[in-house]
Amino acid sequence: MNNTTTRQVLILFAHGARAASWAAPFERLRDLTQSRMPGVAVHLAFLELMTPRLPELIPSLLADLPDGFVLDATVVPVFLGQGGHVLRDLPLLVEELRQAHPQLRLKVVEAVGENASVLAAIADYCVAAPGQA
Repeated sequence: MNNTTTRQVLILFAHGARAASWAAPFERLRDLTQSRMPGVAVHLAFLELMTPRLPELIPSLLADLPDGFVLDATVVPVFLGQGGHVLRDLPLLVEELRQAHPQLRLKVVEAVGENASVLAAIADYCVAAPGQA
């Protein structure tokens, strides 16, 4: 039986941009997600151009762990599709982080735009768009 104590976190992983305002919808998404998951810390991390980047966030989360804890992190790519960043860049980052931090359990789920319920919600919005003022 495993007696390891874990701390669970959810990381919303976005691309990043030069304009600080670009992060606003992702910050709102983080806040909405956090309000629905009060027992799990929800963080926002970026691939590039904004901070924190994923390779910076993970070590800071690990530094806050009590001795003997494992960080159980789920990364949600907040990308509409499985482009090069999700298919190539993210797996490389994840592998480097796993190698560097044995007290890290890190899993990556599908990009939000690949999820059927997300696509249905976007389609609902598109269908309603002609009736909006």
